[in-house]
Amino acid sequence: MAEGKLRQIAVYGKGGIGKSTTTQNLAVGLGEMRKKIMIVGCDPKADSTRLLIGGLAQKTVLDTLRDNGDKVDLSSIMKNGFLDIRCVESGGPEPGVGCAGRGIITAIGLLERLGAYTEDLDYVFYDVLGDVVCGGFAMPIREGKAKEIYIVASGEMMSLYAANNIAKGVQKYAVKGGVRLGGIICNSRNVEREIDLLQAFARELGSRLIHFVPRDNVVQHAEIRRKTVIEYNPSARQAAEYRELAGKIDQNTFFSIPTPMSAERLEEILIEFGLMENIKDAYQI
Repeated sequence: MAEGKLRQIAVYGKGGIGKSTTTQNLAVGLGEMRKKIMIVGCDPKADSTRLLIGGLAQKTVLDTLRDNGDKVDLSSIMKNGFLDIRCVESGGPEPGVGCAGRGIITAIGLLERLGAYTEDLDYVFYDVLGDVVCGGFAMPIREGKAKEIYIVASGEMMSLYAANNIAKGVQKYAVKGGVRLGGIICNSRNVEREIDLLQAFARELGSRLIHFVPRDNVVQHAEIRRKTVIEYNPSARQAAEYRELAGKIDQNTFFSIPTPMSAERLEEILIEFGLMENIKDAYQI
């Protein structure tokens, strides 16, 4: 799978886990390796590419279609960001109207018709909303657009519940769409025994922890300045972490159909690593 010219990757994870930040920093790491990259933001908030284009407001595909009808060209929905990474935001419907997932279906279809998937591309990343793997939000894997899935998680209970649910979605579409899980990316929250927990969690899924990204305040400092870490401080230790993650993804050849856990088995693992006890202590249960 990793040997093909164009690799289409969907990145999923619980809302607020740092999925978009991880994806943008990963993309810059690949960009430094002279890879040609496009990121398609699949979140109605349209914030999947802001660190690459300096926080500038990018008009979404759905907004452009609403304003221009069918008279849309590629330059009106795509911006070139840092390291010439191509940036697209699918957007969403007007508040309270329609299904946000349909924006992804519309955006990818339009990008295909306008010739956005050029032969020189090495990677397309789909940054998908939260832990939703149904309806329009499952489109990148249901329709076989993205063959590789990476799940961003942490050692927090709800993050792992979400990751396990995402694995169920990947398993469901594995046969029809040919999609495979490429691994778990830990975006650390400094949870006790976090790396051991994530390694055990990944093994249970029949996958692996592809990289552990430590927590570092330089990420927030860079985001305040609307930049990725590599652009903001290329010599930072965290910049090296994102470069290492990029190298691992680029060289990854281990892809699997995940075996999601039952709720009971997931709780057993959480108890084994003391996470449930920590939660009880925090809430004085």
